[in-house]
Amino acid sequence: MESETTTEIITEHIVSFDDSINSTNISEESSYYLNTPFNLVNVSRDLPFRYAMPLFGYIMPFLLLVTIVANTLIVVVLSQRHMRTPTNLVLLAMAISDMLTLLFPAPWYFYMYTLGNHAKVLYPPSACYAYHCMIEILPSFFHTASIWLTLLLAVQRYIYVCHPTTARTWCQVPKVLRAMVWVFIFSLFHQSTRFFDREYCSIKFPVNGEFHWRCGFQTARWVREFVTENAYFTFYYGFRIVFVHIGPCTALVVLNVLLLKALKEAQRKRERLFNENRKSECKKLRDSNCTTLMLIVVVTVFLAVEIPLAVTTLLHVMQNALDLNIADYNDLNATILFTNFFIMFSYPVNFAIYCGMCRQFRETFKNLFMLGKLTTRREGSSRYSLVNGPRTSTNETIL
Repeated sequence: MESETTTEIITEHIVSFDDSINSTNISEESSYYLNTPFNLVNVSRDLPFRYAMPLFGYIMPFLLLVTIVANTLIVVVLSQRHMRTPTNLVLLAMAISDMLTLLFPAPWYFYMYTLGNHAKVLYPPSACYAYHCMIEILPSFFHTASIWLTLLLAVQRYIYVCHPTTARTWCQVPKVLRAMVWVFIFSLFHQSTRFFDREYCSIKFPVNGEFHWRCGFQTARWVREFVTENAYFTFYYGFRIVFVHIGPCTALVVLNVLLLKALKEAQRKRERLFNENRKSECKKLRDSNCTTLMLIVVVTVFLAVEIPLAVTTLLHVMQNALDLNIADYNDLNATILFTNFFIMFSYPVNFAIYCGMCRQFRETFKNLFMLGKLTTRREGSSRYSLVNGPRTSTNETIL
């Protein structure tokens, strides 16, 4: 999400000093404070309140509970020994990333909106820095990782289906684990400077003739002196738009189309095998097709919520960076708020997809939480994938 649960736009990061003054009705005698290099932290301006209160104040606590339960169940099921396949490892990492994307900002949403503290001054600077990290930086890190893991999942499935001989070499557990580690490393590297690109301090600020302590911030000295603020944010958001939003979404659309074509061809082949009474090969192909279809659905749900955010973020950044009048700023801001919320709303959906489309996931879940034990299979429980049935040399690459 953008911020990844709040608006991650340059103008949203900096509440101008003039706006803060206007919002607090400061007297004319205090006008000399206009020359301060620091901006005031103004949490109430981060999100459109009339939309943020019902979404994050009332719905978010229930959504958080459902997400934690659903994704924890996914992690528990996919962590079972007989479920540890290359594809399942990626799905497990995606579940953890999605859950943490929502988990880090949730305490602040609960405090600000559910408990009605959105209008209170956030102080001291350490609290302001924690708010910045937990609302913007850490969710951005985990959501970026989730996006790239989804791309890794689609690429892996494409290799399984369209290049099965190559899959035996490239889609092994150790190589998939290394790829996942690099995804998290690059995601953290992308966000690393965000931990240090702001400086926070205490400012004694006049409000209606009385002085109050508030958090002030400015862009870090190293950004202003060695990079320049415009260059820094232009590069950051430009990279994010290309390599986190538009690029992965475009690649996923292409891979989904290719997988759909491969699925139709595989279905025709299965019908031929069925007519020839080759039941064993027909069953293997059916299992592979079920896996492919399930992953197509997972990627489609991902694209349904990510593409609107990618487009809106691009428009928002273009409007601010290029000074274009594309749309009303408040409308864009509200659109990003809703797209972010829909992304969070989609986090528990994968659990329903796995339960509805994967027999092996359902069986493992039932054995773990309903029967209280896992049944052992004579043919080797470690040989079972997420989807229906045992793996063979060509079918390990099912899931």
